[in-house]
Amino acid sequence: MIQLQCAALLFDMDGVLINSTPAVARVWRRWAIEHGFDPVEVVARAHGRPSLTTVREYLPDADHETENREVERREMEDLEGVLPLPGALDLLASLPQERWTIVTSSTRPLAEVRLRAAGLPLPRNLITASDITHGKPHPEPYLKAAALLGFSAADCIVFEDVPAGVRSGKVAGARVIAFRTTSPDAALREAGADFVVNGCADVRAQRSAASLTLILKDSKSAIGII
Repeated sequence: MIQLQCAALLFDMDGVLINSTPAVARVWRRWAIEHGFDPVEVVARAHGRPSLTTVREYLPDADHETENREVERREMEDLEGVLPLPGALDLLASLPQERWTIVTSSTRPLAEVRLRAAGLPLPRNLITASDITHGKPHPEPYLKAAALLGFSAADCIVFEDVPAGVRSGKVAGARVIAFRTTSPDAALREAGADFVVNGCADVRAQRSAASLTLILKDSKSAIGII
C-alpha cells in the first residue's frame, strides 16, 4: 500500500468530488457557438479555471462582469447529471471537519448550488473564485485554503483533475494527487502530479490526533512519481 501522511486535505470540486462535466460542457458549448468560437476548444480551456478568466481571454473588449454573470446563471440552472463521484461521500465522511476544505474555480453561489445538488457537505471553510484575486494555476487558491485551516500548504495534500489545478497545488508547495476523471495521465504528470489514481474510491483516510494518513489503492491504477 502507498501511505502518505499530512495535516489536511484540499479538494478541487468539479471532476474531483462532483461530476459536473456534462453540465459544464453544455453551458460553454452554447456560449462558444453564440460568440462564434470553436466549442471544443472553449470547453477544454474552461475546465478548472475561473469562468471570468475564460471570458476575458475570448472577449477582451467585452463587459466581462456581465458576460460572466450570464455564464454563472446558466451553470447554476443546469444541474442535470450533477452527481457525487464514486467514493467522494465516503472519503469526506471519514475526515474531521477541521482537516479538509474545497478549493474551486467556481464562484461561491455556483459552488454551493452544485454541492447541494450532489448531496455533498459544505466545508467550514470554502475557497472559491469569489475569494481570490488570482485563479489556478496561480498558487493563491491553495495557499489561502491551507492558511484558513491553520496549516502550511507543504503540510497538505491537494486533489486535482486538470493540469492548471495540479500546477496551482505544486507551486503552493503541496503534494498533489491527480484524478483521471478529466485529463490524461501524461498531462497530469507533466503538470507535476505526485500520484495519479482513478478517483476518491482509490483513497482511504485514517485519522489521529496529530495527522491524517492516506492510503492509496494498491493497484496498477496508482502511479507515483515521487
